[in-house]
Amino acid sequence: MGIETSAGQPQDFPERERWSSRAAFYFAAIGAAVGFGNVWRFPSLVYEYGGGAFFVPYLLALFFVGLPLLVLEISLGQYYETGDVDVYGGINKRLRGVGLSAIASGYMGSTYYTMLLAWVAHAFFDTFRDDGVWTDGVSGSEASEYFMDRIIGTETLDPDDPRPTRVVWKNVGCAALVWALIYVCVIVGIKWMGRITYVTMGLPVVLLFVMLGKAISLEGSEDGIQQYLSSDWSVLVDRPEVWPKAVSQIFFSIGINFGMMTAYGSHCRRDEPALLNSSVVAVSNSLFSFVAGFAVFAALGHLAYLEDVPINDLGISGFGLIFGSWPVVLATLPGGINWVRLLFFMLFCLGIDSAFSFLESALTSFGDTVFLGRVGKRITALGMVLVAFLASFLYATDAGLIFLDVVDYYINFVMLLVGFAKCSAAGWLYNIDEQIDNLGACLVFSFMVTTHGSVFLACMLWFGISDAETALVAGFAGLVVFYASGMAFVGWLMHKKMQECPGLWNWKSMCYDLMFRNVMDLRDDLCGVVGYIPTVWPVLIKFFIPPVLLVMFCVGCSAKNSTGQTEFGHYSGYPLQYQMLGIMTVVFVGFLIISSLMMPRLYSRFEKHNSPVPSKDATVHAAPKETTKGNGTVPLSLDSHPSGKVWPPRSIQVAV
Repeated sequence: MGIETSAGQPQDFPERERWSSRAAFYFAAIGAAVGFGNVWRFPSLVYEYGGGAFFVPYLLALFFVGLPLLVLEISLGQYYETGDVDVYGGINKRLRGVGLSAIASGYMGSTYYTMLLAWVAHAFFDTFRDDGVWTDGVSGSEASEYFMDRIIGTETLDPDDPRPTRVVWKNVGCAALVWALIYVCVIVGIKWMGRITYVTMGLPVVLLFVMLGKAISLEGSEDGIQQYLSSDWSVLVDRPEVWPKAVSQIFFSIGINFGMMTAYGSHCRRDEPALLNSSVVAVSNSLFSFVAGFAVFAALGHLAYLEDVPINDLGISGFGLIFGSWPVVLATLPGGINWVRLLFFMLFCLGIDSAFSFLESALTSFGDTVFLGRVGKRITALGMVLVAFLASFLYATDAGLIFLDVVDYYINFVMLLVGFAKCSAAGWLYNIDEQIDNLGACLVFSFMVTTHGSVFLACMLWFGISDAETALVAGFAGLVVFYASGMAFVGWLMHKKMQECPGLWNWKSMCYDLMFRNVMDLRDDLCGVVGYIPTVWPVLIKFFIPPVLLVMFCVGCSAKNSTGQTEFGHYSGYPLQYQMLGIMTVVFVGFLIISSLMMPRLYSRFEKHNSPVPSKDATVHAAPKETTKGNGTVPLSLDSHPSGKVWPPRSIQVAV
């Protein structure tokens, strides 16, 4: 297969590697989505935020934010056959920083995610020690404390001056093992990676149901399940940070905004049904979370029964929900130590495919570019693994848990920003050059500023005024006044445009072109390749998700800690040096996005060296694809205008 540019320079390139089957893609994508967040973070959020009441923001975030974004990532990966960097570079050359920000977030996340795996591996090996704590008779608090002090290594940390004092070399060794396994998994190729996930994803599912069956058969488990399903609805109002927490959990759990799903989608056949595939991945991930929640809370109920205390008095949170409950419960069963080993093995399998998907997203994006396309996957992967392994030393210190907690908190903020940038890029900037040519830059950008600016002003008032009632009224007033004023100006510009071009425009056609045409073009272009996508999807991508993510970001920034300070910048009361490390992740991601918008030439070497979707001013001659039928020269699309006029067709044509 080859492509020919408008200059007539053919370039040969190898056939893109594909998944061996749709099932392989499902196992890999679900494996990338399902991880520690499902069995640890989801139950801990339910435990902290009103039990079953947390399901409300979680499910709303899943269906109105998470699933549409997952459809966006997988379908764009299939359409452009590349990773995040040049997917957004394909939309506009100034947007490569959006893709890079997702890759960078995932790569930074991988440095501490692998340390979680290292701690699990350390705990697994620790079960073979004769003096290990994982035996019948240990309490939940003792098991949790042992994991913190001995496995993570916090026993040497001074609580009054929590600075790192030593490196826990056992964790370094386990991290080296984890990174070695990740390296092997990513260099064997997509087909073998899919086969690996049959085990690393399939086995944990089986083991989860086995452990759930064991847990619910124990005394007191019904109290834990009742706690899991009980609802304190007041948290939805009294603790507004529950909403961004739910959105962040969806982002982190499904794996969107890290580039991994775009990368995995790029290795599907281009005519795979993206909506169906995305729905299977998203729903499977959430079902795993719900089932894991039952297993965790059933174990907590039995633990409370053993210690003869209410569940809320167990004093277990965070890591303790897993490492202070399941090992204790499993140790009481016949052959208990083997059950504990099986637990740690299951957790390791859950995490390893998520870990190598972080790296695969970067390798897919960089391997397709002019910059690193000829270096080779093995060399690129080795370099990235070595750098990430050295960075993970930070989390192998006795203060590693604090570093991890802080960076994880700020990465969750980054995910909201990256999601906002991705939706804005797809919903507002796709075909923006054509839109500006048709309507004029002043009209296009005035509408954009009006829409986003009104939400931004409202957020400043809502979360910047201390009195809650005053803030609520001022915020909505600011939103209405700003949007009404802006739209009045936009309406005047539209009227002026119609006077300049009499007979060409009417109010209906101009409103459609201004508000919907670019994002509907995106949907139509994707539907022509990846199959059906509902009409509500582009509306969510353009008008619903960006303001929601902006509001969620502001809610998180304004959330107060126990001392009355904002959590952003004062998270958990950790010293300034820890906060700065986390804040720098947000700043770095912002720099990538803004610098790419302002100076796109900085990222020109990240251009894709081959693509089934070339630039609009190129003529492409491509070998037949599965989605192309018939003979002759066929326009990729012919834009029909709502007014009945046919707009000039795009210049790209496919010669079959």
